[in-house]
This record gives sequence, structure tokens and C-alpha cells, in this order.
Amino acid sequence: MNRIQLNVLNESLINQVNDANDPFPIIGRIIPSYMNGEWTCVEELYDNRKEISFPDDQIDWRDYIERDNRVVYLAMDNDECVGQIRLVKDWNQFAYIENIAVKMTYRKQGIGRMLLEKAERWAKEKELIGLSLEAQNDNLIACRFYRKEGFQLGGVDTMKQYANPQIDLTLYWYKIFEEGGNHK
Repeated sequence: MNRIQLNVLNESLINQVNDANDPFPIIGRIIPSYMNGEWTCVEELYDNRKEISFPDDQIDWRDYIERDNRVVYLAMDNDECVGQIRLVKDWNQFAYIENIAVKMTYRKQGIGRMLLEKAERWAKEKELIGLSLEAQNDNLIACRFYRKEGFQLGGVDTMKQYANPQIDLTLYWYKIFEEGGNHK
């Protein structure tokens, strides 16, 4: 993995930002439950698996270059973008991960972890208390990854994807930094 370099987005890399936006498998879903002040969840595996893709982000990438409150890091294998993470400093003192993606042929090689570690360093430099992100409950592989990386389920939204009837629930994941103090 030492051939992979993490670079901050600059003008010359804008045309590669969406290159890591490959399809991902839908193998099951998370079924969350909230009892006695705690979120728990169980997995339900699907008999029929499918693959989906998110559309490429159509945003002005220059808004992420040399900004104090937002950044994009690209995982580069030589001149090829194989992963990306997009962060903003959120109002609630978390670094919100707007997107994290790794090219299909580079998955399970530690690149997602590298991107999250970089996000954590950026958030700590900004004196934020943790990382947050959202995922659909049918993106089971991503949800497993977030849990493995120390994220905990902090909330569920049944209305966020109202216009997308094929999406059931939006899950909110949080990783609170230990040195962040006693926040509840």
C-alpha cells in the first residue's frame, strides 16, 4: 500500500475526483432498533444481491480547494485516482464526511482506512470532536466498514429519502474522538 499517496485536491486533479465512484454491491441491510437510550442493529442478508451506483457529484470542486472549512483528499496510485474522501467542518463540531469512495479494483486493500485516518487527522487539526457521516441501511458492506473503523450508530431518519422509495432508512454514524472530552 506504500504506492498509494493521499493528495489534497488541486486544480489539476479536479477531472479525476469522480474516478473512484464505482458501483458497489447491495448484499443486505441493517435493521436498527433504539431501546433504553442505545442503538443496536441486526443484519439481514438478501437472497438476491444487486449492484448500484451513485451518480457522479456535480459540484464546483474549486469550492474545496484551499479552504479552511472543507477539503477533498484523493488516494492516488501513480496518476490514477483510486479513492476519495470529501469533508466539511459541520456546525455541530464534527467533520462531516460528504463522500468516501474507493475504486472497485482497489477495495479491501486498506485505502478506505487510509482515507478515514486522513479525515481524522484533518478533523483534529480543526479541533473538531469527531467524524460523522450518513449511509443508507441497505449499504451493508459500508455500514460494516464504519463499525469496524470505530463509528457508532447515532440516529435513523425515515424521511430523508422520501423521494427515493427504494431507500428505506438513512443511518447516521459517528466516531467521537476520545480526547474530545465528555460530550453527550
